[in-house]
This record gives sequence, C-alpha cells and structure tokens, in this order.
Amino acid sequence: MYMEKRRIEILDSTLRDGAQGEGISFSVNDKLNIVKSLDAFGVDFIEAGNPGSNPKDMDFFKQVSKLELKNAKLCAFGSTCRKGVRPQDDANIKSLLEANTEVVCVFGKTWDLHVTEILKVSLRDNIELVSETVSYLKSKGKYVIFDAEHFFDGYKAHDIYAMKVLQAAIESGADTVALCDTNGGTLPDEVYRITGAVKELFPFAKLSIHCHNDAGCAVANSMLAVGAGCEQVQGTFIGIGERCGNADLSVIIPNLKLKANYECGGELESLFITTRRIAEIANTQIDNNRPYVGKSAFAHKGGMHIDGVLKVNSSFEHILPEAVGNKRKFLMSEVSGRSTLLAKAASIAPELKKDSPEAAEILEKLKEMEHYGYHFEAADASFELLVKRVLKKYKPHFKLVLYKTMGDFPIPEGGMSASATVKIEVNGKEEIAAAMGNGPVNALDLALRKSLTVFFPAIKDIQLTDYKVRVLEENSTTAAKVRVLIETADDTHSWTTIGVSNDIIEASITALVDSIEYKLSKL
Repeated sequence: MYMEKRRIEILDSTLRDGAQGEGISFSVNDKLNIVKSLDAFGVDFIEAGNPGSNPKDMDFFKQVSKLELKNAKLCAFGSTCRKGVRPQDDANIKSLLEANTEVVCVFGKTWDLHVTEILKVSLRDNIELVSETVSYLKSKGKYVIFDAEHFFDGYKAHDIYAMKVLQAAIESGADTVALCDTNGGTLPDEVYRITGAVKELFPFAKLSIHCHNDAGCAVANSMLAVGAGCEQVQGTFIGIGERCGNADLSVIIPNLKLKANYECGGELESLFITTRRIAEIANTQIDNNRPYVGKSAFAHKGGMHIDGVLKVNSSFEHILPEAVGNKRKFLMSEVSGRSTLLAKAASIAPELKKDSPEAAEILEKLKEMEHYGYHFEAADASFELLVKRVLKKYKPHFKLVLYKTMGDFPIPEGGMSASATVKIEVNGKEEIAAAMGNGPVNALDLALRKSLTVFFPAIKDIQLTDYKVRVLEENSTTAAKVRVLIETADDTHSWTTIGVSNDIIEASITALVDSIEYKLSKL
C-alpha cells in the first residue's frame, strides 16, 4: 500500500542563532541578502532576529517587509513576558508585534534550574508567563512557535515539570512546540527516547527540534527527533551559531530528502551554491570535507576508488554529486594510476588513450614532480598546464625574463615593506615594470600584473584571493624546501596553482606565473 511521504518543515535560524556565532556579524544588507537566498532555496520559515534586542534588527524588519517572498515566512524571535508585566505592556512583546511578521517565536524556560536560579521566579509563575504570552500572541492573530529552552536537560532533571511547561504552551494555543537541546550535550539515544515520550503524551501537538552541536550530535539528534515524531527541524544553513554551532541544515535537508524518504522544502540542485553564497556573506569558510557541499565531498584520489566510480558511480559514492549541485573531482597524486590520469585529463585532452606513450609521459612527469614536492590534487590549474605542456598543446603567452625584489627595514610609517622589478617578453616585445608592496610576493604580483596589462588587459579582472606556504623539510631550517599554493579568482570562478623551491620567492613566482597563464589560456 502506498504511503504518502511525511513532510518536514524547515526553519532556518541563520539570522538569529547563527548571528550569535563567534566572528559572525551581519549588516542589515547582509541579512536581506541571506533572506533572499534562503527564500529562493525554499525553506519554510526564516527566523530573522530579535526586534527587541537592538535597533539594527528592528530596522531590518522594516526593510525586509518590502520583499516579496515566494516560499518562506518570516519569524520574529523573543522571550516570554517578564514577571509582573502583562504581555500587552511588555516591551519585548510589543517589539515582536511591531516587527509585523506572520509568525513569532517565543522561548520560555523548561528546566527548573533556569526557572529558579536564572529567571528567579517560582515554577508556577514561569508556567503562567508561558501561558499568558502564548495566549496574548494568539489573540493578535499570530502563528506562534514556542521554543522550550533547555528542554532535554530540563526533562532529565525534572521530567514532570518540563512536560507541564509544554502543556501550558500547547493548551494556550501554540501552533508548534520546539524541543530545544540548548546546551547541545544530549546524545542521540536520549533525544529519540525523550522526543518519543513527548509525542506519546501530546500526540496531536506539532513538535519541532532545535539542536546545538556541542557534543557533535546536532545532525544525528535532529534526524532521530524527526523519526520520533517531530514535524519541523530548526537549524542554521551552514551550521554556524553559539559555541559549537547549530544543527547544519545543509546536511539535514539532503539527509531528509535523499536518505530518509521525507518531503521538505529546498531545491537540492542549488544546495552547493546556496551554502557558498551564505558563507560568503557571513565571511566564513565551508570545510572541504563537509558532507554534500564540501569541495572534497565527491573527491577521489585512490586509483581503485576512481576506477570503481568510473565503472559504477555508486561503488564509491552514496549519491550523485549533481543531486546537491556539487561535482565529482579526481585528485592527482603519486598514488594515481592511468585510469585516474585519463579521468582527470578527459576535459583537457579527450583524445588521450590509456596505453598511449603520452599518458605514460604525463604520469611519469607527475610522479617526478610530486616526489620533488608538488601536490597537484590541490592545484587543478597547474595540473592542466602540466598536461598541456607535455602534450605540446600549450604555448606560453609570455616569458619572464628576470625579476628582482628588495625589502626595506625599518618600514616607513604607512609605507610598503618591499619593492619588485620584473621584465617580461611578449612576441619579441619587452616590458619592464616596478611596484611597491606589502612584502616581496605582493610586490612581485603587482609588478607582474602591471607589465602584462600592457599586452593583456584582461589581467585587470583577476585577483589573488589566497596564499599558503608549507615547509616540506622541517630539518633543513631556513634552507628548507617550501610549497606555495596560490588561489586566484575572476568574476566567474577561481583556480589554484602551485610552486615548489628552496627559495620561497621562486616558488611564489612559479605559482603566480601559472595563475596568470591559466587565465590567459581561457581567453
């Protein structure tokens, strides 16, 4: 018998809980752009902030009301009213109403420790605060989500009281009750057991799960809570949040849709790009090994793995990368075989055959350079240039005739610490340029661009976005061989190049030259 998939609502708290993460600070414009991204992706609710906490959030709510959202409902967040203050007179409740959102989310205490020691009220008074607040907001026509703060810790300490608080919210009209693992320390088996107990006691209540990741279990806890009866999952889109962060929706959503046979909001094909867009606005990084959306999530290095994926993708991949907007990547290294090489080089030289002498030559060159210290799995652009050079399909656009750097000490106040001079040759014509920079590599980069822009104006469009140095021979002290990785970007994409030498300047200029050559090869 066919059973309809159960639908799970998604509430994103990036703009509220996510903003509480260390190093995260959103401007009003940042928040507006994140709302647009989340709405386009297709989440159900966007918990957009606490209008009573600061003027910036109230300004945001005024501006966001002008947006025409297609999928998401905005939610204003705040606490229950204070003791001795009626909801209609409470400043926080007034600000929730002034935010003019269809949905409001109010949190209340469910752990007796917090009631008596933090809030400093009696257990009975706390229940009245919850009832009065929810009832008042419902009388104003609001869809109310009640966040049962510290619920799991509260249940373990005093289960009867924690349940009474939930009962008060439900009987007062709360549309959804969120069970919060606020401290993030509850383990999955406990979350499943306790959520099941709540569902058994309140079978008709709509339950939500809100997990923090302090024990590394936020995703697992959220999944198990859904299995125990929750109909909504709260989290942040890239897992940012207080302390160790919140449940990561970029993992939970594909888990729900692709693994657990649930329906929920979100266009999975845009998952990868949406995480990047939000991470860029938040000025944070997406770990390469993050499930589904990390750059290494579908990266294969071992020859056996690559051979298997090429024959049957499911042999070493749990889903197709395209399902979440990601892509498969084959990594080149000294453990690579010819199958790996051909898979990696297919887009560069599709005519390359497994048993051809050219394939053997490329593989031999690759292993020789990796033995020297190169690391092509992290430098796709340099690998592409290597293949084209061996196949004689590539002609350099310019020749670096000479370069010279000079450092200044002490550094003049407000001045640059180094200068560089370069001479390049293009089709028999020479150009000399000099530049000052913050260090010799920056000066070389500026001088090289300055000289090449005369011949190739497109150079103006690229910028160096990352620069990494690794010492390869720790026992050689200052004479050690170093590996330099440079990431460069233009308006549409980024690429990485590599250089290795006992001289950090030489390693850097090698990577810089490759980064520019790669750009010019794409024009």
